[in-house]
Amino acid sequence: MSVPLSKDSTILIIGAGTWGISTALHLKRRGYKHVTLLDPYPVPSPISAGNDVNKILELGTFAAGADADERFVANKLVSEATKGWLEDPVFKPYFHETGCIIAATSKDGLAHMNSASGPSESAGWLPLKTKEDFQATMPKGVLTGDFPGWEGWWMKKGSGWIHARKSMESAAREAERLGAVFITGEEKGKVESLVIEDGDIKGAKTLNGFEHRADRTILCAGANAGIIFEMKDQLRPTAWTLAHIKMTKEELQLFKNLPVLFNIERGFFMEPDEEKGELKLCDEHPGYCNWTVDPQNLVLGCGASGHGFCHIPVIGGIVSTPYYFVVVIHVADRVHSITDAMEDKLDPRMEHSFRWRPETAVNREWEDLQDRHGPEGSNRMMNFGDIVEWTNIQPEIAEAKL
Repeated sequence: MSVPLSKDSTILIIGAGTWGISTALHLKRRGYKHVTLLDPYPVPSPISAGNDVNKILELGTFAAGADADERFVANKLVSEATKGWLEDPVFKPYFHETGCIIAATSKDGLAHMNSASGPSESAGWLPLKTKEDFQATMPKGVLTGDFPGWEGWWMKKGSGWIHARKSMESAAREAERLGAVFITGEEKGKVESLVIEDGDIKGAKTLNGFEHRADRTILCAGANAGIIFEMKDQLRPTAWTLAHIKMTKEELQLFKNLPVLFNIERGFFMEPDEEKGELKLCDEHPGYCNWTVDPQNLVLGCGASGHGFCHIPVIGGIVSTPYYFVVVIHVADRVHSITDAMEDKLDPRMEHSFRWRPETAVNREWEDLQDRHGPEGSNRMMNFGDIVEWTNIQPEIAEAKL
């Protein structure tokens, strides 16, 4: 039997990554007194997708082409997230409005980029058709290639990048200042299993054998959620490859305040992290998976959409479930407020969009691209289990070839 939810209820959050921290922050801002987070690592967790130098952010981009309810959900989320990045003092310092370039090269890539829901001059984008057009978007010396076959669009304002790690740390500090308790460490913070009694979730058990009991348990374990709870194949965690390149002081100055450059087939880069002096480069393809053989008071907060971090200002306010069992984020991109759902305040359209739906995963093609692209001939999802060797570039060899 569920205990009625009140501001005195004990709430346990499994996972102190992007969504766990956001949820803790929103719960404390709404006056919940007893909020505890469990995680094997202190913030920022080295395995959290949010522990990253930077991520692309395009403000106020509204959905097109979906049905009316789906547009409502997507537009509600993006408008609230935009407000958070522009106005919330916890997140505002970490948004860099440097602009964004979207580009493509192949016939299929160009068609996808220029679809009805893509960039347009009427929406404030400037067309880029030549090598000189692309080079003019950045200081001389940054873009030196010939850009064969490239076409693209440039938005000078309303987009840019966010410092993911710093904004996540900021949200955690504020949640802790408001009274959230973080319990971390391999023994004390790593969840071994859920505590289940009489068909109900009563909390979680950590590796040290301690049972953390709570009136509500919220699972925000990201890619590891399936280890703790049977997701019925609804969750497909995917990884992408990237590189960090150490920059000189002169290069850091040259690359400062650059617009993001994102080729939907080749990859992207953005302004270097001034603190570490590194430029992040990421390729673009459907990614890698690492396949392994192997009525309740539970709320699930997990997505694996690939761009859920931009919703950190609001996601914790939207992702919780009404009454009993479960709210699951649809694998294709859907997010919603954990706290609203837990308080039974979700709009019916959002509740429908984020319902528990194992039937959608039956006979699912796991190599579905889900709107991800890559170079022609390699635009497919890959399995780490198929990798037989790794590239190992030795510094002295790399220097000799420069």
